[in-house]
Amino acid sequence: MNQNQNLNNNPYINNNQNQSINPNGLQNQNSFLSGVGGNDLLKGALIGAAATYILTNEDVQKKIFKSFAKLSELTTGGVEEMKERFEDAKAEVEAEREN
Repeated sequence: MNQNQNLNNNPYINNNQNQSINPNGLQNQNSFLSGVGGNDLLKGALIGAAATYILTNEDVQKKIFKSFAKLSELTTGGVEEMKERFEDAKAEVEAEREN
């Protein structure tokens, strides 16, 4: 009875029964990225590759800066349009008060 308890409490026996073991006695992993943080490793590699591409390619940098400039221009134009509409509404309210 005592021997069975020792076997059940042994961390090396009956632990991780779902993992397959190859003939050399080593545990197989499903893939290179299946370990802890495999998705994080892949995400980091993709982000690093994209950053390297952007930092080393002048044409891409120019396109990105042009896109930011256009976005800034649209935003500024939108703000100016909103100011103009606000002033129009304000003038209408004052005109109604006078009547």
